[in-house]
Amino acid sequence: MIHGGEDVRPRPNRTFLFLQGLASPFFRRLGRSLKRKGYGVERINLNFGDRLFWNIPGSVAYRGRFEDWRGFLSNFMDERGVTDLVLFGDGRPYHRVAIATAQLRGVGVHVFEEGYFRPNWITMEAGGVNGFSSLPRDPETIRRLAAELGEPERPRPIHGDMKTRSLWDIVYNSANTFFPYLYPHYRRYRPHHPFVEYAGWIGRIIRGKAEARRTAAVESALKADKAPYFLLPLQLDSDYQIRLHSPFSAMSEVVDFVARSFAAHAPADAKLIVKLHPLDNGLVNRRRQTHVTAERTGLRQRLQYIDGGQGPALIDGAAGVIVVNSTMGTLAIERGRPTIAIGQAIYDLPGLTHQGTLESFWTAPTPPDRSFVAAFRRVVAHRTQLNGGFYSAEAVDIAVANAMRRLIEIAPVRATRPVALGWEGERDFSDAASPVPGE
Repeated sequence: MIHGGEDVRPRPNRTFLFLQGLASPFFRRLGRSLKRKGYGVERINLNFGDRLFWNIPGSVAYRGRFEDWRGFLSNFMDERGVTDLVLFGDGRPYHRVAIATAQLRGVGVHVFEEGYFRPNWITMEAGGVNGFSSLPRDPETIRRLAAELGEPERPRPIHGDMKTRSLWDIVYNSANTFFPYLYPHYRRYRPHHPFVEYAGWIGRIIRGKAEARRTAAVESALKADKAPYFLLPLQLDSDYQIRLHSPFSAMSEVVDFVARSFAAHAPADAKLIVKLHPLDNGLVNRRRQTHVTAERTGLRQRLQYIDGGQGPALIDGAAGVIVVNSTMGTLAIERGRPTIAIGQAIYDLPGLTHQGTLESFWTAPTPPDRSFVAAFRRVVAHRTQLNGGFYSAEAVDIAVANAMRRLIEIAPVRATRPVALGWEGERDFSDAASPVPGE
């Protein structure tokens, strides 16, 4: 009912504001489920792709400039009575501002991400993930909490659909490319134009068979050779876990840093294996970069590169695993392999990872404490993990059902203080300079 020019209709007890998600129907399905339960659901679209993948009546388009985003969002939250903010990824510039704005107002923040544990899981965490995580950092607290929790339910197997994922990604990016005038001030958070990335992927596909043969040859040699090897799985240059939660700006820096330490301190017969991330877009020639580093450090054939291979098998055979903050670190820890994290990671704790220097890791790597690994997994699973996925109909069904249960049954965690925005929250940004999330 409108009275005196104001809308005085009773508001629902909770109103969920959705911002950007993945190129997936997950957020749309979750929003519809919340509406059916009688909750308020709002959505702000930042580009035409957002609009296509939401497709629920009543969404609002933000067509203003980035520097005006904070003021617009503040007014929107107040006018709509927003109690909960839902978004995917806490590193995008629009999202960094939104999280800080929400926390100033006591609005609960629910951040979705790919799972800390893979496969079969997605992450839904209060306030932020990884470097912004609210998970306890004290091992004794984790052990105490784990003792109070039951074992997590066995997850239903989740099978991804790469063809569907690729199609949805193309639809999303094509919408933004061909209809930019609908949202004239929107700025992409990726450093490369999507079609440039697709060209890189085509190149990777063309090189796929040759790379598979090279990888198989390296794996065979590792099995035949009794010498130890260390595994360095790469992440993506575009990953916010690199840009926000590590001292590195690109994976070339990581390889160079690790290789120089390895050359100076590792056993003379040991090898270092650099493994390409399966979602790398192929725009950087990692093989050539690794070869240059091998020559510059004097490692030569002791530093090898692979594009492919079975991650678990490579981990099982490794003397140790070096990560920045990848989920490969979680996998290595769970498989009992000594692991060192050289960036901020939720699992970089005594009893899980090597706490000494990288130099000491090559000769005396610390294996994880299996009892603490189990306790850590139990706490993380109960606090942040949901069975489900984003890229197939069945996976989305499971994820929506579990997210609904978590959102409704668990009261949102209110922040006691706003997060630090950092540089990316305050300035306008260009395509070339924008930090990029890990998708």
